[in-house]
This record gives sequence, C-alpha cells and structure tokens, in this order.
Amino acid sequence: MYKLLVLPAALLAVSGATRADEGQWQPHQLLQLKAELKKTGIAIPAEKLADLSKHPMSAIVSTDGCSASFVSPDGLVVTNHHCAYDAIQRNSTPEHNYIANGFLAKTRAAELPGGPNLRVYVTDKVEDVSARVLKGLDAMSGRQRHEEAQKRIKALIAECETDKMYRCSVPSFHRGAEYYRIRQMMIRDVRLVYAPSDKIGNYGGDIDNYEWPRHTGDYSFLRAYVGKDGRPADPSPDNVPYQSKDFLVVSAEGLKAGDAILLAGYPGRTSRYKLPVEIRYARDHAYPLQVAEYQADLDTIAAATKGDDAADVRYASVVKGINNRMKKTQGLLDGFARKDLAAIKDGQDGEFRAWYAKQPNKSATMLAELDAAIAADMALSNEEFAFAVATNSDLFKSARTLYRLALEKQKPDAERKAGYQQRDLSFIKARLTRLEQSYDAKVDQARYAAGLARYAKLAAGTHPQGLDALLPAAQDVAVLYQQSRLGDTAQRVALMEQDAAAFAASGDAFVKLAVKLHALGMSLEERRMEVDGNLERIVPQYMAAVIAWKKSQGKPVYPDANSTLRVTYGTVSAYSPKDGVTKGPFTTVEGIVEKHTGKEPFVAPQALIDAVKAKRYGQFKDPVLGTVPVDFLSSADTTGGNSGSAVMNRNGELIGLNFDSTYESITKDWYFDTAITRAIHLDIRYMLWVMKEVDHADNVLKEMRIKYPKR
Repeated sequence: MYKLLVLPAALLAVSGATRADEGQWQPHQLLQLKAELKKTGIAIPAEKLADLSKHPMSAIVSTDGCSASFVSPDGLVVTNHHCAYDAIQRNSTPEHNYIANGFLAKTRAAELPGGPNLRVYVTDKVEDVSARVLKGLDAMSGRQRHEEAQKRIKALIAECETDKMYRCSVPSFHRGAEYYRIRQMMIRDVRLVYAPSDKIGNYGGDIDNYEWPRHTGDYSFLRAYVGKDGRPADPSPDNVPYQSKDFLVVSAEGLKAGDAILLAGYPGRTSRYKLPVEIRYARDHAYPLQVAEYQADLDTIAAATKGDDAADVRYASVVKGINNRMKKTQGLLDGFARKDLAAIKDGQDGEFRAWYAKQPNKSATMLAELDAAIAADMALSNEEFAFAVATNSDLFKSARTLYRLALEKQKPDAERKAGYQQRDLSFIKARLTRLEQSYDAKVDQARYAAGLARYAKLAAGTHPQGLDALLPAAQDVAVLYQQSRLGDTAQRVALMEQDAAAFAASGDAFVKLAVKLHALGMSLEERRMEVDGNLERIVPQYMAAVIAWKKSQGKPVYPDANSTLRVTYGTVSAYSPKDGVTKGPFTTVEGIVEKHTGKEPFVAPQALIDAVKAKRYGQFKDPVLGTVPVDFLSSADTTGGNSGSAVMNRNGELIGLNFDSTYESITKDWYFDTAITRAIHLDIRYMLWVMKEVDHADNVLKEMRIKYPKR
C-alpha cells in the first residue's frame, strides 16, 4: 500500500499557491488559506470562518438539497424560489395558485406548512473519524469491507444521535480516504413565509436556465419553528419561531466588478478527481442515455397532464426537477464537445503515472486494480440504469420501499440497512405522504407503461438477468392500477406497520410485484456492495497518491463536493464564452422589460413593469449602473446543492443568493476552467426592491436587519 495513505492529516494540508476561484473548502481548511483570503479582499479572519459556532458560519444552513441562511433572530430563512418550490406547489390549487401568484404571510399565523419533507439543518460539529471507519478493512473482500464500514458508520451515527434533536451523518471525503462525522440540529417544523410569483422567481423558466444574461428573482423566505423548550419538534400550532443564535445582516450597499465575494453552502457532487475512462463513459454512454430518458419522461408527463389543470399543478415540481437535471446533463455533454476534457485528463493522468512510477514504496498493482474496479462499476451502472427505467412508477417505488421496510424491521435496529432504521421512519413516512401532492393515477400509469417500453429497447446486455420475465406486459399495466390501493395516502402509510408475512399474502397488485422483484433487486444491491467495497479499498490509495502529486506542484487540494458545508471565494467577474464575445457581470431591471413578451416564460408582473418605467428605484439604484441590478456573476466555485447559498461581501454581509451557473460552466463538476467558469447570483438589491415596490412585503423587510447605502 502507498505509504501516504496512513497519513490522513496530510490530505487536509494546502500547500503552495492556490487559485482563489477554485476550491470547495471545508471550513477548517480556511485556516491554511489566510494569505489567499486576504489577497482576494476578504476581511473576515480565517479563524472565524473556520469556527462553526461563530458568525457568519453559524447562520449558514441547509434545506434538503439546497443551501440557505438565517436572516433574523426569529428563525427567518432566505433561500431560492426553486428550493421552496415544493412547499409553494404543495399549498397551491387551481383556485389558489401560489406558483403563479406568489404568497405573502402578513402575520406569522398566516404562514403555511412547508410539508413533511422540508427541514432546516444547522451544522454545529464536525469530527474526523477516519481511523474508526477504516482501521483493519483492507484484508476483506469488497462486500465484506463495504458492510463492515457501513456497520461502523451506523454505530458512529447512533452514538451521535443519543440526543434526538440532532441528525448525524458520516460522509466520505477524497473518495473514501477520510470520513467525518457531522452533527446537525434538524428542525422539522418549517413554514412558508413569502415567495414571489414565478413570473419573478422563475422568470425565463427553462429557456433561461443556465443562461446568461439572466433576470431571475430566485428567492423565497421560510421560517424555522421549534417547541416552546427551544428544541426541534414535530409541526404544531403550539411551536414558536426558532431563536437563531446568529443571522446575516443584509447589505443593500451593493458590489462592483472586481469586488471580493465569499460563498457558503452545501454543494452536492463534483467529480474533479475522476479518471479519463470515467469521463468517456459519462460522455459517450451514461449521459446521452440519461438525457434521452429525461426527455421521454417529460413528454409522457406533458401528454398525460394536458388539459388537466389539477394534474399539471401536481406535477409542476416533478417536471421542474427533471427539466433541471436534463439541462444540466445536456450542458455537460455540450461542454465535453466544446473542450475535450478527456484529452486534458489524459495528459494529467499520464503526468501522474510518470510521477508515481518514480516514487519509493509505490504499489506494483494499485493502478491495475483501480482500472479493474472502475470497469466493474461502469458495467453494473448500466444494469442499474436499465432497472430504473423498467420501474418508473411512484406506486411501485412506494411498494418496494414498504416491503423492504417490513423485511428490515425483522432485524435489530443496528443491523438494518441504512435508510430503514428507526431514525429513518419519519423520512419514509414523509415521502409516502408527500406523494399525495405529486401523484395522479393516470399520469403515473402513463409513465410506467412508457418506461417499460423504453426498457425493452435498451441493449439486451444491460438488462439485469431474469428481470424481463418478471415485468408486467404493457397491456397489463392498467390492471395493476385498478388492483392497487397504494394510490391512497392512508393506505400507503398504514403499510408501514405491516410485517413481511402480510406483504407476502397481499392481493394488492403493486405489493405483489414488489415481492416478486425483491430478490432480483437484492441481487443488484449485493453486487453493488461488492463493487463499492472494492472501490472504497483502492480509490483512497489512488487519491493519496494524486494528492501528494498535486501538492508537489503547489496545486489546490480540496475534496470533491459531497453535500457537506463548504466555503468558496472569488470576485465579481465578466467572462468571454467565445471569441469576440464578452458578457458583463451585471444585469438590470431594464432587461426584464426588454425580455417581456407577454408569453410564458417571459411574462413580468405589470406592477414590476410600471415601477421600472417610472424609475422608482429608490435606495436600490446602483450608482454606476444607474438602475437596479438583478443578477450578477462571480468566479466562485459552485455546483448543484449550492442553490440558495449565501453570497457575502468582504465583511460577511449578505449581498446575494447563488442560484445557477452559466451554461459554459456546467463541466466544472469535472474540470474547473478559471477563464469561463462563472456562478450566477441574485443581487440582494433586486430582492429588496421587489419586496418594497412590487409585493409590498413590508413585514418581512422590517424583520431583517438591512444595511442601506450612505447617500
């Protein structure tokens, strides 16, 4: 084994020069970036940024897949409009369409429930537990290794969750070289306070998604509630607003090109350290299949909801999510076509292998084992994709979850698969309940039938062995829905209490199908454990060597994003997407009027148009632009999950919300190109201007601490 693997602390060190715009840094790493922070213009001491108990990091939270921040002492949270979209859609009906018309609670009593899936997480503790997870695993087989690591992780989580106000996790860093235990207070009562109309919050829709110039007011407000004792509690009218220890001051003083920004949030996934063969697999195989699958599913939903306003509202959030994933995946493909990242990685990989060959104590087999493990991963991924296409039904997925839960409940809690332990029951119930707002029988039936048809056309070699014979024929799909009661929320939730024998004896068509396919699904899962275990053994050895190589060159060493709290920093910056074209870093409210056509998705509220034409800009007018800025660009390193991230000025004051990236930047998940990678942020001045001039959200404005420019 490569000897650097036994020195995990070395993986944290940052050596040599780094580039301010590249890097999704763990907060504790910022202590080693003092010079870079100062050079960029950040005035907050690195010691404060590294301390989760101090402002501003103590005000940064997550909301199940998005980022957010506290902006008042009474638990007021600001995030993106699209991050609160489920809550907006959940409370909408054709008669009270808060998606189209927006929502504003003038009093706290009028705030609406965010729904069972919406939670606010406050990270308060991070511990290195690498040794406790990894010690003595390398002599085991792949599956044994994976299962033992998961057993240790579950024990670490159980140890952390003795106080039920916390939710703990143990994610891996550097592709399995390190593990950190993260403790978060989980607030379960989250309510919708204010969201603008989607004519503001989603202006430009999917056409403008990932595009620049952009004119989207992507913001919304939530509030975190707790019990009267100050501890997280289930939703209740008796709950009180959470008293947030710290919150961000909102600055309307604005920015200009070249100004430093600091961004904190929970980026989802990046793949900066993957090999050339993994890029080619994504580029030539996996991503094209995914794009085609997304588009086919969207077409099916569109046809099934046509002319049905209620079904259209129910699937609005589903469609928005699929559209976003599809455009990002297509953007990755276009980025791969524009710049041959695989060739760039080939060059880097060749340099690394040449360097590695000269190192003392190198492993003679590590690289060959790595290549074999990656090949096995890709082959199994093909089968997993095919299985997903063949099971594209929310009712079937619910039945599978419920049957698996019944089987897992036969085991002691510590031995259950992660996701089916006692700590997970509220999440399972929330998903089953949430389906009530995003399910329509005819739409789900159409999606399932279409999925089965697409599965039949996939390459036969990707079909999991034995699956074809177990699937229903296309003409039998309608019968499944006629002979199932899982479409009823009460019936779904009630099945959480049933034992495995009850499922085996059930006459419900989807339950019967879930029972029939269970063994095959478990076979795929067991093979996945073997593959993952082998990856978890060999990839950390590779990563230790890569990190040592990068450090020898003075290059930044940060882990791939994994939905944990990260900090990045950079500057407000224009960019040139192609020869002869330069795109400036700001857009303005005049651009909204210019784009307005009166047809979706370019329909601006009349009140907004009137305010622009009357030039009612007030204290939100930028002295250089002469108008109100809407969105701006920065060189910050972001990805999915950073939506809603606080964008702060040099003093840690909120001056924007991250919500997107430029189309040319999408490939940054694989390779960070400093010349063209730009994140797109909402300028907080536009949010405040809309709140004052358009939506008259005076109560929300009054609650925040806003720093206005001196005139």
